[in-house]
Amino acid sequence: MDEIRFGVDIGRVIIAGGPTPGGDTAFFTGGEAAMLATPEVPGAVDALAHLVDRFRGRVWLVSKCGPRVQQRTLRWLDAHDVHTRTGLDPGAVRFCLRRPEKRDHCLDLGLTDFVDDRADVHHAIRGAVSRQYLFGPQDHPAPDFVLATPTWTDVLAAVERAG
Repeated sequence: MDEIRFGVDIGRVIIAGGPTPGGDTAFFTGGEAAMLATPEVPGAVDALAHLVDRFRGRVWLVSKCGPRVQQRTLRWLDAHDVHTRTGLDPGAVRFCLRRPEKRDHCLDLGLTDFVDDRADVHHAIRGAVSRQYLFGPQDHPAPDFVLATPTWTDVLAAVERAG
């Protein structure tokens, strides 16, 4: 495939979470108001808008979560007007119940690039996508087949370098 098709995780990549990998947030444990008040990851929405524009809409959000958090995620995306602000198709949101199932979405959608904050996801999708970006602060170095991208500025710079 010669066209870039971009996949992006949601938790701690678009919707802010705890300061460390695995950290909890009011998004999961709080009431509706607290969940909706969970902030965006700095630069995420602007970066998504750039990616959607650059890749002519070929951007999907792929998240692992159960039915309750799936519904919360959709309400958060709507409340934060993410689809309008980025141009992302509302139908371009996919969910799975286990992290390794993200690989199935990568293959089904023909994704070439994927941004996720979890090394275990990157191990699961290895070989399914061409370029992998490990997002955010990490407790351990990125695997050698993944590009460490602590911020959205780093992701966009890496995308530009990749062409």
